[in-house]
Formats: sequence, C-alpha cells, structure tokens
Amino acid sequence: MTGRKRQKLALLLAATLALWSLAGCGKKAVEETGEEESGAPAVSAADIDITFTARDLDVGYDEGTATKVAFDGSGATVTGSGAALDSGVLTISAEGTYLLSGRWDEGQIRVSVGKEEKVQLVLQGVMVHCSTGPALYIAQGDKVFITLAEGSENALSDGESYSLDEADGNLDGAVFSRADLTVNGTGALTVDGNYKHGIVSKDDLVITGGELTVTAVGQALSGKDCVKIGDGTFVLTSGTDAIQSSNAEDAGRGFVYIAGGDFTLRAGNDGVQAETVLWIDGGTFEVVSGGGSANASTDAAGEAQPGWGQWGGDMPGGERPGGGMPGGGSAPDATPTGAQTVQTAAQQTDTAGTQSGDSAKGLKAGSELIVNGGTFDIDSSDDSLHCNGDLTVTDGTLRLSSGDDGIHADGSLQIGGGTIEIAKCYEGIEGLHIDISGGEISLVASDDGLNATGGNDGSSLGGRPGQNSFAGDGDAATISISGGVLRIDAAGDGIDSNGDLLVSGGTVYVDGPTSGGDGALDYDGSGEVSGGTVVAVGSVGMAMGFTSGSTQGSILCNFPSSVAAGTEFALKDSAGNTLVSYTPQKAYQSVAVSCPAMKQGESYTLCAGNQTAEVTLSELATTYGQGGMGGGQMGGMPGQQGGRMR
Repeated sequence: MTGRKRQKLALLLAATLALWSLAGCGKKAVEETGEEESGAPAVSAADIDITFTARDLDVGYDEGTATKVAFDGSGATVTGSGAALDSGVLTISAEGTYLLSGRWDEGQIRVSVGKEEKVQLVLQGVMVHCSTGPALYIAQGDKVFITLAEGSENALSDGESYSLDEADGNLDGAVFSRADLTVNGTGALTVDGNYKHGIVSKDDLVITGGELTVTAVGQALSGKDCVKIGDGTFVLTSGTDAIQSSNAEDAGRGFVYIAGGDFTLRAGNDGVQAETVLWIDGGTFEVVSGGGSANASTDAAGEAQPGWGQWGGDMPGGERPGGGMPGGGSAPDATPTGAQTVQTAAQQTDTAGTQSGDSAKGLKAGSELIVNGGTFDIDSSDDSLHCNGDLTVTDGTLRLSSGDDGIHADGSLQIGGGTIEIAKCYEGIEGLHIDISGGEISLVASDDGLNATGGNDGSSLGGRPGQNSFAGDGDAATISISGGVLRIDAAGDGIDSNGDLLVSGGTVYVDGPTSGGDGALDYDGSGEVSGGTVVAVGSVGMAMGFTSGSTQGSILCNFPSSVAAGTEFALKDSAGNTLVSYTPQKAYQSVAVSCPAMKQGESYTLCAGNQTAEVTLSELATTYGQGGMGGGQMGGMPGQQGGRMR
C-alpha cells in the first residue's frame, strides 16, 4: 500500500470492480477459475468425518484362500475363483482377496462386483500398462482395498489417449474407481497418469501407508468426496493439483484430511486443494506450486505479472509425465522441464465440462483450513496458505516463500502457536479478522506485513489467475494480537488494519517502510494497546501511534532526521534503565513503542544513535515530534514543555 488516501482509493476501485464483475461476468469468473465469488461452501470442520476404519489400517490377508493372478507379459494365469481373463481385460467379479504379481505389457484390471461387496487387491510386485484406458478400473463395488505387500515394487500406467465406450466415457485416471478406494501396506507403488490423472476415486480416497510415486498430466491424487491420508511417503508431480477433493454439492464432502506422512509435491496448480475443508494434523511437506515464488503471480507493486502461468523450469511438462512402464516410454524424469504440457493440463476440462482452477497456491481450502501440526516448506507462485473462509494455525513449523500472500483468509485468520517463517511474499498475513495469540512469526513482505480488510480473494478478477480482489467492508476488519512473538519486515505498512488494531499481549517488532507513503502501523478505526511489547519503526510521513482508548502507555516519537539501518533504538526510564531495545535492519525516523513498564506521568528517554528525545508520558498515548499521522496526544514538541530533543 502507498498511504491511507491511496489505500482508500484502491479499496473503492476494487469494490467497484467487484460490483461490476458480479453484474456482468460473475458466472464467467466461476467457470474459468473454479472459485466462487460470493462466499465459500458452508461446510466446516465439524461436518466432516476424519476417522479411519479398522479395515483401512488392516494390511493382513490369507494367502491360502486368496485367488492368485500371475501375469506373464502378454497374459495371466489365474488360480482360484472370481477372476477371469478375456480380450485383454482381467475382470474380478466376486468379493474376496486377490494376489497380483508379474508384468502385463498391455491390459486392464477391472473390478466389477456387487454394490455391497468388498475386494482386496494385494500387489506383490505387479506392473500393468494399458494404452487405451485405466490400468486399474474399479467399475462397481462397496469398497476396494489396494494392499502394497511388504518389500514389493508395483507400477500402473496408462496411455496418452483413451478408447472408451459411452458407458465409461468419463474415465480419466491410470487408477480410476467409482467406489470407495483405500491404499494401505508398506510396499511401493508408482503410477503414471499419461492421459490425465494419476489415482482417482469418485467416492472416498483413503491412504494409510505405502510409498507412492505419482506423475500425472492432471491431478496426482483425486477423491471426489474426500481424500484422507493417515501415513505414507508421497512423491507427487502433477500438471494441475497434486492432491485434490472436489465435491461441494453434498454436505460434509469435498474435504482433505492429512494425519501424517512425508510429502514431496511438485504441482502446476495447487499443492493441496480442498473444495471445502483442508485439515492437517501432521506430516512433513515440501511443496512447489506454479513454478515457485520466483514465478510470482504479482510484481513488487502487487500488479499482475505478464505471462503468469506460463510455467517452465522445475515443473511437469515438455515430455508428458509418465513412461517407465511396458509400452509407456521412458521413465519419468525426476525434474521435468518445459511448459507446454502444464499449460494444456491446466486448461483441460473436467467430466462436468468446467475448467479446473488456475490458481497455484501451496495449501488451499474453500471453506476452512486448519493446521494443527507438521513441518512445511512451501514455495508457491500464488498464496502459500489460502482459504476462502476461515484459517487456523495452532502448531507446526511453516517455512513459506510466496509470489503473492504468505497466508490469506477471506474470513477469520487465527494463529495460536507454531513457528512461521515467511521469507518472501507480497503481503505476509492477510484476512478479514486476524487474531494472533501465540507462536513465533517472522516475515518479509514487499507490501504489508499484516493486512486486515474485507471482501473475497478471488481469481482472475483483475486478469491474472489468483489475483486478489480482497477489498471492501473495511469497517469490519480487525487485527488482534494477544500473544506470540512477531518480527515484521515490510516495505509497505508493517501492520495495516482497515478497521481496528488491538494489542493486548505478545512481543511485536516491526521494521516498517522507508517510503513516506506508508507507516509501520496503519489503521482506519482505533489503535489500542493494553498489554505486550511493541516497537514499530519506519518512515515518518504516514507514521501512526496508538489511540487514547489504550490502557497501556505508548509513545510515537518522530526524530528530526533519519537513523541509519543497524542503529539500535532504546527506551529508558528516568533512572536510566533500558525498558525496551531493538536494532532495526532498515533506516528509520519514526518509532511507536509500548511496554507494560510505561506509566502515565513519568518521563522517558528515547535513544536512536546520536539522537535522543526526553518525553513525559502526559497521556497514555503520547505523540512526540513533527510529522506522521499521530494517533495519540502530543507529549511536547522540541522547545515545548513536556519534552525536548537532543
């Protein structure tokens, strides 16, 4: 942002554009981006089932009673009942356990049992390629379990085009299931989705173990009703989303739940995307989306980057992901290059005829995003964490680099714990209501550090995929800080609330702007401090301190001249004791300081290099020196009673 007047103008313009888009092109925006402009689905965390059944976790089987299928390159030998080979299709037609092994160069495994029947497929070193459709197609059943036998290496792949009849016209994954699908065990499975997606379930997709390597032109893992992951190791390379659930029509569906696991995600679009709720309790995540923050969706001024979305470098593309299978070409490259396939995949239509979303966020949810633990290294072209509703972080270690926002929520954004390091972003933490009660947060932003405003963060409103249209309804916005440690380095406003700013605890250090059009603190309503320690340094032009409703002492001090970067600031009491000290990493001229030891009526010395100011705290919120927007009562200008500058 570039100052309060320009900010209000921008808000007005954005609101006007939003109204225009709703009147004239709202439907088009939804069709092109897959994101709703008028609110998120009404599904919350309380509505979803995150449990795993005993059968999901059970990897046992009776080899003596199971039907055995041994592939020999061109066919198979079936020992037992319930499975038959005919015209290149192995059809499993009865409930039971089936042990699969060997290599099949061209063929399809098809499961078609009663709607109430369950099937367990035990993969014991099987490689199957089907050039005309899914290698594994689950046409009907109650639930199918894919158990990866201990020590086994398995592979399933499809071709670049399908030959389908009308009944199966929407098949689009190397592993495709119309029933609930569970993957468990300790073995390894490689899936190459050369046509479109890797593993697709039109019901639930549950994974509780195994080592999965999935490379896909489209999505790597897709569960329409949900994706639930309990454990496992995942290396996913996708032209669109790496992990996705898409059902927003049925209550309690369209969610992703992750309890643990080790994830390496390289996604052309979003790393993990849930149409409704994304809930993560643990795991280790390394995510690169949209080519990473180097391929930023915004430039340094927050404008759309020309050609954004034309990804190259460390992204899937060029050669189609896949291969490494009988008839499937060469093995997939661990670091694929080129952009053509990614762009094509990002524009592919789903089975309903609508285009997939073009955003390239790290973690994305439609209605609620919850992070209760885990370790995250996210390098995202768009927001690293994004929710169209409410977002909560209670614990975990998050290391984020974003080409847009570090963490964004259209609704409430709560941080209660964990360690958050945002090394690069346009705006650091953004939401309608930002509530920070714990954790350790450090961020470097090319615009605002914390930004609270209203509206919906949609895609493509300003022309680029993922562009924020986060504006309007500013009077409702709030930033509340009651705990934690915050270290903010912002080129724009350090802390910017288009409503109220309330500080009641915690420790806040702000290295604010050096430009005169922004301030270390900025708010449109009240700015009140009742606890905690705050040192906010920056330029003097738009500097603000706290307001008279505060119950803890504060001083906004504007020094006569700029202070060099690396020069310590210190607040001392009348006895010479240092109450607060901070060494800014940028040049500064204004300091807003508050700490519990400050008392009304007492005198303090503010030191910044060879400049000092002696200030009497005549009011709990006192401003001293010339310039800035103020925010408190004047505590004495140079040469006036109540304070003096040396």
